[in-house]
Parts: sequence; C-alpha cells; structure tokens
Amino acid sequence: MRSLALGPLLVALAVPVAAGAAGSATPAPADAPPPALAEANIARVVAPTPARPRLDGPATRTIAAVAPLAHGQTQLRVVDRRELDGRWFVRVLLPERPNGAAVWVAADRVVLLRTRWHVYVDRRARRLTITRGGRPVRSARVVVGAPRSPTPAGEFAISERVAQRSADEFVGPWVLAITAFSGTYQQFDGGPGRVAIHGRGGASLSDPLGTARSHGCVRVTNALIRWMARHLQAGVPVTIR
Repeated sequence: MRSLALGPLLVALAVPVAAGAAGSATPAPADAPPPALAEANIARVVAPTPARPRLDGPATRTIAAVAPLAHGQTQLRVVDRRELDGRWFVRVLLPERPNGAAVWVAADRVVLLRTRWHVYVDRRARRLTITRGGRPVRSARVVVGAPRSPTPAGEFAISERVAQRSADEFVGPWVLAITAFSGTYQQFDGGPGRVAIHGRGGASLSDPLGTARSHGCVRVTNALIRWMARHLQAGVPVTIR
C-alpha cells in the first residue's frame, strides 16, 4: 500500500511480506510480486546495500547510499523484480559501464518508489519529450551527439542532478547525469565519458538546437534544464532511441 507522498513526483511504497494481502478474496499468484513492488520503478538506497550480478549468485559488491557526483541519495531505476526462496529482489540499472549494467538487490533493503515521469530522446528527430503518466508535458528540440560521437541508444535513467556554479558555463546551470556512457570516449573532460542532459552556455550556444553536434550529451535550453532539475528526481527513466 502507499505509505508516504513525496510531492507530485514520487510515492513511497511499502512492500508486504506475503504476495497477497491478508483476507483478500482473490490472492495474487505465488509467483506474482506484491502490488506495491509491481508498481515500483525506483529503488532508493538508504544504507550500504549488498548487490549480486546474478539473482541466484552471491553478492559481489555493495551499493553506497550516497551518490558520487552531487552526494545526494542514491536512487536507481528498477527494471525487473523476481522472487527467490521466499524473498523478493529488484534489478536496478547502474551508472557505470557497460551501458545497461544492472544488479539485483533485496527489495526489503531499499525504499521502493514509483514515478510517473519518463524522458524520451529521439535522436533522428533531435527532440526530447517528457511525459507524466504517459501524457506529454514538455517537448523541445535539442542538440544530440554528432555522427562521430553519437548519443547512445537504450534504456537509461537519471542518476544525479548536479548544479553548476554559473549558467554561463558550457553546460548551463544544471547537468542531469544519466546511466549512459559514450561509445566513443572512454574518458572525456576528466571524467569517464558519462552522458548527460544539460543546458547551454558559452561556446555551446554556437550549436543550434535541432542539430547533431555534441560529444554525446543531450543539450537543452537553460529554461528546460531548470524545469527538469525541479521536477525530475534520480531514477526517472530515460529512453533514447
């Protein structure tokens, strides 16, 4: 059941131990996730959490509760959920190479959230669309990766929101790092080639919206990136096609 509303964006979901609610006239099948778990699409890591690459394998790493760039709470996109030996696990996307890297964490070790927001980037149309509950809320032309450094396609998520010192910087006032990495650059500008959605300032203003001239990032207007930073939290799904 829903236990806590976090503004208009996220709803925290309590996960019952049993698959069906007590006293339910039509309990869910034994292999179906509890309703709250089935609805969840973000996992908030609140303490160092063991993670396993394979559901039936051992935990080989620990996910930190604090994200590395802006030091906010770690929130990861949930892409699957499974039951093993009476315990539910969720598969979460990681902000690391290779693109699509994911691990399993126990559902009872994280706070499960549901967001209705989704970001879509159409590379051919060079357009970004934001939906809420499946309905478009914002749509705008953007700058995408150049042919030699294309914006990677796939299913990703916002991993962190990083405020910049000045809106006049190349990336504008905000950088929304996503769980995608460049296929061209292993290292770029001192970082690991991480792809982001960010604003525009300085020299980046010379590349018109609707063009393919970036190193792989998606550039939007400063007005839009400020709106996105206000409304979209870490873990919000991002689909690039």
